[in-house]
Amino acid sequence: GVEPSVVVGHSQGEIAAACVAGGLSLEDGARVVALRSRLVLERLAGHGGMMSVSLPVERAEQLLAEYAGRVSAAAVNSPGSVVVAGDPDALDELQAVCEADGVRARRVAVDYASHTAHVEAIEAELLEALAPVKPQSGTVPFYSSATGGFIDTATMDAGYWYRNLRGRVGFEPAVRALLDHGAGCFLEMSPHPVLTMAVE
Repeated sequence: GVEPSVVVGHSQGEIAAACVAGGLSLEDGARVVALRSRLVLERLAGHGGMMSVSLPVERAEQLLAEYAGRVSAAAVNSPGSVVVAGDPDALDELQAVCEADGVRARRVAVDYASHTAHVEAIEAELLEALAPVKPQSGTVPFYSSATGGFIDTATMDAGYWYRNLRGRVGFEPAVRALLDHGAGCFLEMSPHPVLTMAVE
């Protein structure tokens, strides 16, 4: 019975948000989840990693400059927390640097690097697999953490879902924008509410 005034998703959570907004049918939402996950498992798993770092994005990017594209900022979750992703050995080095500097850095339990250049390896296959997806204009406003603005969900075709997986997640800017547009109550709908603290 909860009727949201606006929805926002984080990474794969945008798929659920698009379904809630009326932009994707349940069948198309399931298609995006299943086929994207299969390609990640078959093509990207075992070649990367992700790590949560308790730093503002600007400070994190200063650290990442030394890794010459081997690690990049994958998600900006809050004013003081980012997720970085990339090559496993580079993440190990970065984690050691963070720990030496007293910065909290915790590896995420995945072996791939979403929201980085690693995803470019599956671009053509993902576009082909998701070509049948038929988005439509939804009935609930949708704020995209992939593009950084309100969008018409009718534009959420295969190309959008590739950009969603390849580009940086701007969750913190999305929450800030929703606050600026009058949002006052946020509900995190997920199997494990890891973003509640980020929203707070």
